[in-house]
Amino acid sequence: MAICSTWLIPHQSIAQTTPPAQQNFSLKQAVDFALLNNVNVKNAQSDTKSANARVGEIRAVGLPQISAQAQLLHNIKIQNVILESGAGPSFGDPNAPPPPAGTVIAFPFQLKNNGTVALNVNQLIFDGSYFIGLKAASTYKELAQKTLTQSKVTVADAVTKAYYGVLINRERLGLLNTNLTRLDTLFSETQAMYQNGFVEKIDVDRIEVQRNNLNTEKQKVERLVDLSSYLLKFQMGLRMNDIVVLTDRLNDENIENMVIAATENFNYNQRIEYSTLQTQKELAYLDIRNNRMGYLPQLAAFGTFGYNPAATKLGNITQNERWIDYSYVGLQLNVPIFDGLRKHYKIQQAKLTYEKTQQSTALLQNSIDLEIRQATVTLTNSLESLKSQKRNLDLAQEIVRVTRIKYQQGVGSNIEVINAEADFKEAQTNYYAALYDAYIAKVDLDRATGQLYVTE
Repeated sequence: MAICSTWLIPHQSIAQTTPPAQQNFSLKQAVDFALLNNVNVKNAQSDTKSANARVGEIRAVGLPQISAQAQLLHNIKIQNVILESGAGPSFGDPNAPPPPAGTVIAFPFQLKNNGTVALNVNQLIFDGSYFIGLKAASTYKELAQKTLTQSKVTVADAVTKAYYGVLINRERLGLLNTNLTRLDTLFSETQAMYQNGFVEKIDVDRIEVQRNNLNTEKQKVERLVDLSSYLLKFQMGLRMNDIVVLTDRLNDENIENMVIAATENFNYNQRIEYSTLQTQKELAYLDIRNNRMGYLPQLAAFGTFGYNPAATKLGNITQNERWIDYSYVGLQLNVPIFDGLRKHYKIQQAKLTYEKTQQSTALLQNSIDLEIRQATVTLTNSLESLKSQKRNLDLAQEIVRVTRIKYQQGVGSNIEVINAEADFKEAQTNYYAALYDAYIAKVDLDRATGQLYVTE
């Protein structure tokens, strides 16, 4: 049974003054649109860009670090150097008699105004943690990308289910309108027969009650159509007042014979959750290596070139002869000896984290196996129920046709027609409920087997 489901959903809001946009979407187009506009996906994309920047940040540590420094110092009161006579050579007049031993001698070693201009260069030569950090940053970038894919899978799942929900509710509404039209015709015919004395007033009343109930059911489904359309637009990242045209069709013939082929050639890495956990395990292992690298020495080179002018008067500090340059280069070696067993305990914690990821991997494998089996059984049962409900719908439709003919020919009762109409409406409701369950079960099976969204 192929059912056309192209439709429009208008919506107006006082708070939204922007004219509504109208767009056509197949299911694939709706998912693709959501992957570009859903806020959760956008946030995951921002995290991916942040991870790329993190890689660059860590890589920059191993590049030359160059800085410039300038300083101007004015001594309000120059600090003196204090010596005692007899403790060293005399810095005064060599012909003057030396002061008594122990006499305090204070004199400045700098001028009133001092300056410094320098260029500093530092270069990391060896640091085991740096190389592990580069690897960890690259792995972290991979993790962010997988997290983005996981967000896309979640959005694709939500959009697909919402899309099917709108189609089902719209078809239910269409059938209710058809039933109402048919019931209105029956009501008019029964009224005419009553006026001609062929039926009683109670026969007319029974049909009117049935028609009122159907109108109430129609109003409920209309609200449900609106609600499901709002949910779809929310999942896609559209405004609530946008007009959406869905172009796909519901077809129960396309959903049959899906169960057996769905789980063939399954690999756990098809599930993004499993792949993400493997990346997390790699990060935990790198954390162990990083802490172990803390026992190795670190070697760095450095160099400085600069000038340090000085003058009693500030205006003289710019004189060329006062700008005396200096420079130096060197190596710095840091050798860890004892840190109170801090790294030892950090390694123990990292090992426990790695063990937890291994245990989580085994648990996730079992969970995936269970999900696939549950989804397979659910889809199998849904397809069996769909076949049964489709058969019931065909039978109920035929019963309505026959009972109406009998009633019109005077060999059937009004109650039989009303009961047949009620059974037909129930069969329609059950059929579309079964069709929706089958589509949702197929989506769940696709997600369980990692086939719902495939990265490009």
